[in-house]
Amino acid sequence: MNVFGNHYLQIILSSVAVYLFLILAVRLFGKKELAQLSVFDLVFILLISNAVQNAMVLGDNSLAGGLIAALSLFVINYLIKRLQFRFPGFSRVLQGEPIMLVYHGEILESHLKLARITRDEVLEAIREHGVPSEKEVDLAILEVDGNISVLSKEFSKRSSHRHKGHKVVRKEN
Repeated sequence: MNVFGNHYLQIILSSVAVYLFLILAVRLFGKKELAQLSVFDLVFILLISNAVQNAMVLGDNSLAGGLIAALSLFVINYLIKRLQFRFPGFSRVLQGEPIMLVYHGEILESHLKLARITRDEVLEAIREHGVPSEKEVDLAILEVDGNISVLSKEFSKRSSHRHKGHKVVRKEN
């Protein structure tokens, strides 16, 4: 009847497959902070969740099917977090590395292209942190979690800002 002989095992495997697919898709296509989602981003997330729901529970709308799918997601998320902690290389592959966007007051245009961030978006993030211009920024970094960390020449002005997308890049010479 079904490939694994156990309907609930199929739900577990389907849920894990959907989870891994979505992690890969977010890694490839970028991410944003929930509070900064545009209307388009919100609609997209709602449609994605609706699109994959049946793939995870295989049409099983029972309480048990839903709970097994949810438990599977919690377990795979826990395991991925443990692997990231234990193997830093795995974490770098999964999340990428920070990207320097501004160094000693100079915006690194080539890094913006790799990070898929516009100059205006970086300037907006800098202003949101109370720094009037990029010339006063010692360092701005797109962190692996989507935050833009800004250190101004006055190190008392420190904060972060989320932004979608990032890729691995080394310091520009």
